[in-house]
Amino acid sequence: MLAAKLDGGAGVSVRVGSELSVLDDRTFVVEAIVEQHDAKAELLRALNDRLEADAILATTTSSLSVERLAEASERPDRFVGLHVFNPVHKMELVELVFPEAASEETRERARNLCSALGKTAVEVPDTPGFVVNALLFPYLFEAVRLMERTGLAPEAIDTCMRLGAGHPLGPLALLDLVGLDVSQAIGDTIGADVPQLVRTMVAEGALGRKSGHGFYVY
Repeated sequence: MLAAKLDGGAGVSVRVGSELSVLDDRTFVVEAIVEQHDAKAELLRALNDRLEADAILATTTSSLSVERLAEASERPDRFVGLHVFNPVHKMELVELVFPEAASEETRERARNLCSALGKTAVEVPDTPGFVVNALLFPYLFEAVRLMERTGLAPEAIDTCMRLGAGHPLGPLALLDLVGLDVSQAIGDTIGADVPQLVRTMVAEGALGRKSGHGFYVY
């Protein structure tokens, strides 16, 4: 675990540890584990038991229900979905998702944190996939189906979308960056039609960049 503290504009102090105790005195804690409700809920409950009453808990989920995770955390008034995008150092947007019980102080502190990190925060509804992923993943999966239908190489499809649509990264390269396992989980959560090829690749361990092989070899 990594614990960071904003020092009044002077910088960020960081310490790393493997125990939850490293987070005991933190006032804003962001969970960023596997995209599975039960795993996140278990960790959020454990964090709630350790943190001071005024600390805010955030989840980095990209598709799960923030309302349900807030309930599991047992501090829904001090909870927020903080959806950042990859690559984090280049992507300006943060989707902010608040449960119904979130206090105005929680909302303000979440917005202030995003501002301090140099990000643009947009409050979005707690709907599967929020805004970006609800629109993005059906497109990414259609690129996979197009590749299968036409026999086009991944490079050809990605080049068309980069140069023809102005996208910084083609859809197949983006799936590799996100991770095919994560993409499959997001697709299932938002009710998108996940191509069988993606499921097969996940089962075979071809997860994209993190495994060294996906639609491309790394």
